[in-house]
Amino acid sequence: MIEDDLRAAFTRHEQLTPSTGPVRAAIDRLAATRRRRRQRFQAAGVAFALLAALGVGVPQLRPDRAEEGPLLPARPAAPPSGALNVLLLGVDGFGENPSYRLADSVLLLHVPADRSRPYLISLPRDLEVTVPGRGVDKLNSAFYGGAAEPRPDLDAGYDLTRRVVTDLTGVRVDAGAVLTFSGLRRITDAVDGVEVCLPDEVRSWHTRRVFPAGCQQLDGAASVDLLRQRRYLPDGAIDRDRNAQRYVAGLVRRAVAQDVLSNPVRLAALLSAAGEGLTVDDDGLPLTGLVAVLPELRSVDPVGLSLPVGPPVGDASRLQLDPKPGRAFLAALREDRLAQWVEQHPEQVNRTR
Repeated sequence: MIEDDLRAAFTRHEQLTPSTGPVRAAIDRLAATRRRRRQRFQAAGVAFALLAALGVGVPQLRPDRAEEGPLLPARPAAPPSGALNVLLLGVDGFGENPSYRLADSVLLLHVPADRSRPYLISLPRDLEVTVPGRGVDKLNSAFYGGAAEPRPDLDAGYDLTRRVVTDLTGVRVDAGAVLTFSGLRRITDAVDGVEVCLPDEVRSWHTRRVFPAGCQQLDGAASVDLLRQRRYLPDGAIDRDRNAQRYVAGLVRRAVAQDVLSNPVRLAALLSAAGEGLTVDDDGLPLTGLVAVLPELRSVDPVGLSLPVGPPVGDASRLQLDPKPGRAFLAALREDRLAQWVEQHPEQVNRTR
């Protein structure tokens, strides 16, 4: 009897109960916002992975999540206009438990407004810069200062490095990526190896392997071995940056040959292969906007350039911006005139083939 009365009472008041739909939707929106803030670095950009070749990552995007969240909206994004700049950081994990400390490869990918072809600019890790909270120090220390101890915060390390790079170059950084060597190894193996063309022989200080001059197909382990080398190279870390550009160019060519850039299934598989070795920051410029730029490029093969610097200074082997050519280069970058700068300084182009 009591049970029947209760059921009848609930029935009479049920129509007065507000719909849970709007409440549920609001909760979902709040959860999504908080999740985005907490995981601002998302594995969302194979374009970054391919062009960075030296970064770090998180496995948020998986093939079985292709219809989920704001990463892949129903409508394709319109291609952004104007020049774009993407910051790419390479971190040596030293066994990775994790143990990420210094960003030993700092590259800026510049896509000009005319969409002619991308420029991959190496910023020397030993370049003397002003790091907020650390004073005058090497560029690679910015990631260390932001990441902190004991467990590195990749987000904070990237943020501080981005701030320093923005102050140095005077250009807005639209997006970025961090890649560990473990992620690089897995990406390389996922595309069945990458062809790297070296102008001179390279000997590994770590494994004693010899990489002969000329073009050669490298698997993931060999690629990591090559990209860690600087001790036996004439220009040390600067030569390592040039080899990184050669690897990037080879990876891009490989991806194009395998139709990775335009095939969503292969693209998702490559991201999945990178796992936690690839992290992408796409807060400023969504992934869909970057992907939309690719068909506009007349060539996806990047032009390798290095920021002009002077000889090492002092016992710390710090490098300083070469006053005249360095300032002229940065002015060309800010004004989106790198094509003209390259025409005037062909000797500054790092050959990738």
